[in-house]
Amino acid sequence: MDYLLPLAIALAAGCWIAKTKVQHQRIALLASFLSPYSIEKNIETVTQGYLRALGEAEPGRREQVLYVLRGNEQDLCRQMGQLADDVASADPEATRVSKLPIWLPFALAFAPSFDLREALRVHARGICRAIEAEGAASPKDRAFAITAELLLMQHTCHWFCRSKAVASARMQARHRTSHEQLAAAVLPQTRSEYLGLVALARSA
Repeated sequence: MDYLLPLAIALAAGCWIAKTKVQHQRIALLASFLSPYSIEKNIETVTQGYLRALGEAEPGRREQVLYVLRGNEQDLCRQMGQLADDVASADPEATRVSKLPIWLPFALAFAPSFDLREALRVHARGICRAIEAEGAASPKDRAFAITAELLLMQHTCHWFCRSKAVASARMQARHRTSHEQLAAAVLPQTRSEYLGLVALARSA
């Protein structure tokens, strides 16, 4: 029985090395597609701008801040569509994402999965839909919907690179928002398409 502990340590080390290698490969793959774009910078500008605008007591000042953000919003819509088109050219085996909450070795060989390429298409459509909904919602509701769409897209990217559990923990820590809250806050069409793609059994 003395060999069991060294064996367990060796297995754990092997799993950690394998996980680190896979995660680095996925981060590098996604970064290679994101590098031509300013998506992350625009997300930060837009979300911080919404907080500033909605904190303004003066309606005219609020509208002025929101107007300035229109260019960033249009850039996000355009660049997300281009990113989804770019990622569509990736190897299908490299863009599969396990629906299991945690990373497991060889999970993609036996666990349900979804395709990052299709997920990014869902997010691109949702983000543009929310941005273009000028007359369908109040400025506050519109900003809330766009922010939810953007954060849910970021969650999917972290899920692809790490795992669902890590992506959800990061979203909770940074934005005090759960994965379930994000899925509930996006536009109904996005939510239907998204949950149809990533849901495991009846769970989001």
